[in-house]
Amino acid sequence: MAKTPAPIDVTCPCCEAALRVDPATGAVLHHKAKEKPKTFEDFSAAVQHQKGEATRREDAFQKSLADHKVHKDVLAKKFDDLFQKAKEDPDAPPPKRAFDFD
Repeated sequence: MAKTPAPIDVTCPCCEAALRVDPATGAVLHHKAKEKPKTFEDFSAAVQHQKGEATRREDAFQKSLADHKVHKDVLAKKFDDLFQKAKEDPDAPPPKRAFDFD
């Protein structure tokens, strides 16, 4: 008697549904749709959630702004560090760039 292959569990790339597929026939044996986020039962809870979203957006913006202000200094420090390493060992090969690994 031939052994039947075990079903394969797959996640749909479009809707993120869980599928169980029979490899012999290619038929979908089981389909489970992705659970959608719960909606708010109470309107006041939804309003409080929206107010919280505004503060989170503002905090993220302020953090991004602060990072942007010191970005120039960070790059300068990185450059100084690499320049110092290059002075210490002038015969070392240059560091590999991202497209050198291909």
